[in-house]
Parts: sequence; structure tokens; C-alpha cells
Amino acid sequence: MGKIKKILESVSKVIIGKNEAIFCILAAVLSGGHLLIEDVPGVGKTTLVKALAKTMGCTFKRIQFTPDHMPSDILGVSIYDKTRGEFMFKPGPIMSQIVLADEINRTSPKTQASLLEAMEERQITVDGVTYPLPAPFLVMATQNPIEHEGTHPLPEAQLDRFMMRITLGYPGKEEEKKILTIVPERALLEELTPVVRPAELLEMQRQAAGIYMAGPLKGYIVDLAGATRRHPDLLLGISPRGSQHLYRAAKAAAFMEGRDHVLPDDIKAMAPPVFTHRLILKPEARLKEISAGDVLQEILHHTGVPVKPDDRN
Repeated sequence: MGKIKKILESVSKVIIGKNEAIFCILAAVLSGGHLLIEDVPGVGKTTLVKALAKTMGCTFKRIQFTPDHMPSDILGVSIYDKTRGEFMFKPGPIMSQIVLADEINRTSPKTQASLLEAMEERQITVDGVTYPLPAPFLVMATQNPIEHEGTHPLPEAQLDRFMMRITLGYPGKEEEKKILTIVPERALLEELTPVVRPAELLEMQRQAAGIYMAGPLKGYIVDLAGATRRHPDLLLGISPRGSQHLYRAAKAAAFMEGRDHVLPDDIKAMAPPVFTHRLILKPEARLKEISAGDVLQEILHHTGVPVKPDDRN
């Protein structure tokens, strides 16, 4: 898995001490899933996405969302060309392989919906004409969980379209000391060169999708999802889409580890970033200061792991 190692090493030059988060993000990329990065300002969310795009040689556009953004600002518009006597399509920033939707919760629900429709369909329709989006196509959205004034939180149905939600968190003491002395992040980004090309990334996605998962492990994912739907502290459990996303993410994790089959640890490692943002707590659970992460860890602890997860018969 030389290419995987090169990608991880390249991005780690810019983002210090966040290897676990980078691993999860790359698992989402190899699964073909979209990503929500939720964290406070200044921890490197935007830089991380830029570094990943440059490392993978993908076209990149950043959309800095504001309250006055319209769907046409994302999708593009048809403009009448007098010389040709016809309408010409002027594509918006969505026509990129990696799209950074910065502060997605700052724009209106209508504009959010236009982006999320493109994420689901991997195509856009403008003035009755459908345009396919490039491949690979990945949306990486960011939002600030602290500042709520003037924001429009994503509804549960739209959150469910993101394969994973991750947080970067503050760096440790030693990592922050390194950050103090490194060159500015802009210079670091300029030094990055692609270690794979989009065509290679598509092939890696195909290989990750082909990783074997035994029947008992598929049942384990279904059992985890079922446990969330029955848990007394949860108002809303995992949807079938969430189960499917965990299935794909676990395969990608196994692929990144250089294995041709999934282990229970792959599922356990991917469950928090895939499941947590989909779990809706009951009000009384919030009053008891129980978090969705707490509930998921309880479910992971009590749900039995298959005795022979590698049985291929």
C-alpha cells in the first residue's frame, strides 16, 4: 500500500498530529463518500482539504458560504451568447473533483439543498439540462459547532447524506510546539506535489469496494444499526444508508491496512465517524448530559462480535 502511505505522509506534512483524522478522511475518499468536518476555527479544516486535493492531483474549488448565496452560485448559470445566438452554460464551482463547502451552515436551506442534491445524484440540472459531475467527486463541508447566530443547522435527513463527520480537535502540546515553528501553511501547500492521479484514485476506490466482508460481519453491522433503533436514549437510530456507509468505510479501512478482508476492528474503528452524527438523542438524555458518542460506545461494548468473522464458507 505504497500509495496510501505516500498520501498519508504528504498530508501529515501540513496537518501536524492528526493521523487518525487523516486516516478517516482518506477512508471516506476511498469509499466515495462525502465528509463533514465540524470543529472550531483555526484547527486546520480548510488546510486539510486543500492538502488532500493537491496530494491526489484533483481539481479543487472552495465555496465560502454566506447567507446571500444562491443555488446558481454553486451549480452555475445559463448565459445568452449574442454572437452564437444561444444560451451557454457557465459552470459553477460544483464542477470540481473536490469541493470544499466552507461553513455550510451559514447559507440558506435552499442553497444547502442544491448542494446536497448534487452530492446524492452526482449530477446537476440547470434550465432543464442535466450535466454529470466529474469523477471522482467529493464534497468536504465544514461547520463551526460553537457559533450559532445567523446559521442554518443541517437537518437530520441532510446530515445522513454525509458518510462521516469528524472533528480535528486542538493539537497536543508537542504538536503545537511544532506548529509554532513550521513555515506558513500557504508555503507548505505550495510545496506539495501529487502522489496519485485522479485515474489512480478511481482504481483505488474500485479495489477498496472489492475487499471481502464475511457474512457474519455484515450481520454485525446490521446488529449495531438495530441496537441504535431500540436504544432507550435515542429518538432516531441509524438508517439503512448509514449501515451501507459503515459497510463501505470498513472495506476502505481494511484496504488501507493492506488486507483483502475486513476484520471486526475495521468496523469498530469506522463506526464513530460514520454513526455518531446520525444519532438523535431524546431530550431527557440531553438533560442527563449523555452524548451520542457515549451511547454508541455502549452499543459497541454490548453488541456481540462474530466468533468467526473471517469464515468464507
